[in-house]
Amino acid sequence: MRLRLREFRPRSGPYTHRIVQPRHALRHTSLRAPGPIGLLIGDHDGLSRLAGLFSFAACSRHTIVHVPLRDGVPPDEGVGEPVDLVLAHHGLGLRPSQWPDLRRRLRQGTPLTVRTDEARTGRDAAARRERRDRAGFRDELRHATHARTFFLFGSRGVFAETATGFAYAASRGPYQKGVGDGRMAYLGSFLPLVDPPGGGHPVEVMICFKPYPPYAHFRPPGVPASRPRPPAGVP
Repeated sequence: MRLRLREFRPRSGPYTHRIVQPRHALRHTSLRAPGPIGLLIGDHDGLSRLAGLFSFAACSRHTIVHVPLRDGVPPDEGVGEPVDLVLAHHGLGLRPSQWPDLRRRLRQGTPLTVRTDEARTGRDAAARRERRDRAGFRDELRHATHARTFFLFGSRGVFAETATGFAYAASRGPYQKGVGDGRMAYLGSFLPLVDPPGGGHPVEVMICFKPYPPYAHFRPPGVPASRPRPPAGVP
């Protein structure tokens, strides 16, 4: 996949950070942070581009990926305040408390175009799945919410496996029952997130497909746009 991005190099103290954003907003994609259940709703374009962004993050361990999602078209489902998404490798040492200052410095970005390697992403995801049941496996997806932003901290394998989940949701979402009538379709969840101490309900972020209105214009893949839709109740 080709990703059109914008690259920033803000300084924070003695350090220069590399931060990238999508050049064009994911207008019909929204995210609500888990409390303990979160919700990500996206159309085909949004879920596909998130798959690409997670794939890029998997191979870019010195880059912070920032996906602004708060200012898109407000979703008509879900509860809670919309948040942005930030992806960073564990080794970067990014602290959520640093983010508001870094975000204020994202002013003049440089256009950047990259290509993701889906075959490589698939291999990295498969390698992580093979290791999951081994003793001492600790390749976890950690998270935090701060300053209206949901942070995910992971490794190459965990971001790659999450990318494959988004790719699956993007490819299968348009075929789900009822989506042409505006109903939301559940396609899975983020990989298991590290639960906070003290127990309680496991933390989860659901991934759902929903086309953007007007739904009369939506056609599942393979259905000609000129073909009239059957009346309700007709198989």
